[in-house]
Amino acid sequence: MSEQQHRNKSGFETRAIHAGYEPDAMTGSVIPPIYATSTYKQDGVGGLRGGYEYSRSGNPTRTALEGNIAALEEGERGFAFASGLAAEDTVVRSVLAPGDHMVFPNDAYGGTFRLFDKVEKLWGIDYTPVGHAVETVRAAIQPGKTKLVWVETPTNPLLGIADIEALAGVAHDAGALLVVDNTFASPYLQQPLTLGADIVVHSTTKYCGGHSDVVGGAVVVRDLEIAEKIAFHHNAMGAVAGPFDAWLTLRGLKTLALRMERHCDNAEQIVEFLSAHPAVTKIHYPGLPDHPGHEIAARQMRRFGGMVSFQVAGGEPQALAVCERAEVFTLGESLGGVESLIEHPGRMTHASVAGTELEVPGDLVRLSVGIETAEDLIADLDRSLGG
Repeated sequence: MSEQQHRNKSGFETRAIHAGYEPDAMTGSVIPPIYATSTYKQDGVGGLRGGYEYSRSGNPTRTALEGNIAALEEGERGFAFASGLAAEDTVVRSVLAPGDHMVFPNDAYGGTFRLFDKVEKLWGIDYTPVGHAVETVRAAIQPGKTKLVWVETPTNPLLGIADIEALAGVAHDAGALLVVDNTFASPYLQQPLTLGADIVVHSTTKYCGGHSDVVGGAVVVRDLEIAEKIAFHHNAMGAVAGPFDAWLTLRGLKTLALRMERHCDNAEQIVEFLSAHPAVTKIHYPGLPDHPGHEIAARQMRRFGGMVSFQVAGGEPQALAVCERAEVFTLGESLGGVESLIEHPGRMTHASVAGTELEVPGDLVRLSVGIETAEDLIADLDRSLGG
């Protein structure tokens, strides 16, 4: 049995601590060093030690992170990037060519839409934004032209749920690949590759890093032929994770399981509070039995996550006021850190989709629920909502 196979058979928490790195042979260091080097001494021309020649092409700290996240996603190979969008761009350019078509969610992260609409479209990639229902996606596929089906689940910011296994079947029937953005769930709550997806992408800035102190991205694949394409573009395009960023992200992954349990615990208590509040008109959380994707989420996720979105009476002015009144929740973009964040998607993270079919409701507030004391978070929301 290979080391990778052995790691994949271990429990998630064990893989999070150990996969990707063995204690240093010389010193016994249990944590990978930060290899702050751009180049490596060769033992004669072409005589590389461990395959390292230049840190854009490979760095031992980055290698440790890539092996770790591949094991957590139960994939064959992982790649660490400078940002989540760099990871997404590299995937598109690795598996598509000008003239190809892709399908992606009409409830997607605004930055992803901007990348597809303002960058990839100019490169010659056509796209169709659609809902995540299986038949809707199937109807959007253009035979012989659609090469990629892109999925976020849960989606950002409305927390829609897509059936990964069913959509993998739809994509593969059309000769396309299925890519899943697993950022909101994290590898702890969901492993799309085990459900039939071909490629997983992450903004590791979020739950994987988990401490709001690093920006990064990752790609994990289960097919080695696809891996070779990603590897070529990873090196050729060069948007790689630096060694310190890789080290911080790897540190975050070691506690991912513990943090996600607390994120979920707190989110569930906040949803219970919001459900009874008269100023809240709608809650978007897949853990609610009346959420349209609840049954699918229960089947493919370990728990329902730490992201909560809700709409308020009083429209956009009231939503903005709620965000501005918060004190324990920090008004800010991003998500997935130990601290709780609150934001107005329409004016902040999703401003780039204003005026498009991806535009989000003006009365929407998005929470990234952190790991603080739940009672303090609820009291803060109660004040912010005018309770």
